[in-house]
Amino acid sequence: MTIGHFPPKWKTATVVPILKPGKDPTDTISYRPISLLPSLSKIVEHFILKRLNNYLKENNVLCPEQFGFREKLSTSHQLIRVVEYVTEGFANKQKTGAVFLDIQKAFDRVWQDGLIHKLIHYKTPSYLIKLIDSYLLERKFAVRFKNEL
Repeated sequence: MTIGHFPPKWKTATVVPILKPGKDPTDTISYRPISLLPSLSKIVEHFILKRLNNYLKENNVLCPEQFGFREKLSTSHQLIRVVEYVTEGFANKQKTGAVFLDIQKAFDRVWQDGLIHKLIHYKTPSYLIKLIDSYLLERKFAVRFKNEL
């Protein structure tokens, strides 16, 4: 991992389309794509995530208001926090408003160059930046349908 290279063989996903219940099998939007990656790829992804999370945590990079995708925190915790704010506002006769966003396919739309720039800005170890950059670049997939690739 310290050489900053993610092997190309590990970056190819096999996509298996799964028919959604009660949907028309002749319509492509009736299928949910499931991406299968090599086991070694998943293991290394886990180590990358652990090292990145440790670095971000140790260096106080993440804002305390971020609850999603953090260990021992969830969106349920964030919802409880919002309810507490609203309840407190009502108790103090304050006006309370909220804006909620659900960004469609957010992970599919990550600006990779911007992400790498942010990692550099936060002084993430260079081996980790190189590894994440290598991990994100030149990914491929093949679709398996009716046992044909």
